[in-house]
Amino acid sequence: MNIESIRDYCLSLPYTSEYLPFDETTLAFRVANKIFAMIDLDDTEWFVLKCDPEYAVELRESHSEITGAWHMNKKHWNQINLYGMLSDELILSLIRHSYDLVLKKLPKKTRDQWLCKPNA
Repeated sequence: MNIESIRDYCLSLPYTSEYLPFDETTLAFRVANKIFAMIDLDDTEWFVLKCDPEYAVELRESHSEITGAWHMNKKHWNQINLYGMLSDELILSLIRHSYDLVLKKLPKKTRDQWLCKPNA
């Protein structure tokens, strides 16, 4: 899977936007103003995703391409090696898991406000 495919998939999720929050190379995807995925445009080998802590441990134990995310809370964030042997289906499911996790953690009022907005 490549960065263009990842970007297209992330932006296909409802209410997702992209921006460069930290510098001119760290591209972040967010829903309701909360980040669920990031990738460095200069080094596209690694992609960072939010993850349920128990699931994160399970993934790291079963896939050498998945580790705790560098510079992030390793309990809640994984980094995925895109040049490894992970299937595109698994990568897409991990992106969706991250997106759904962020939505689920929003306060109900915020979630309802975002879900009632027209998708931009």
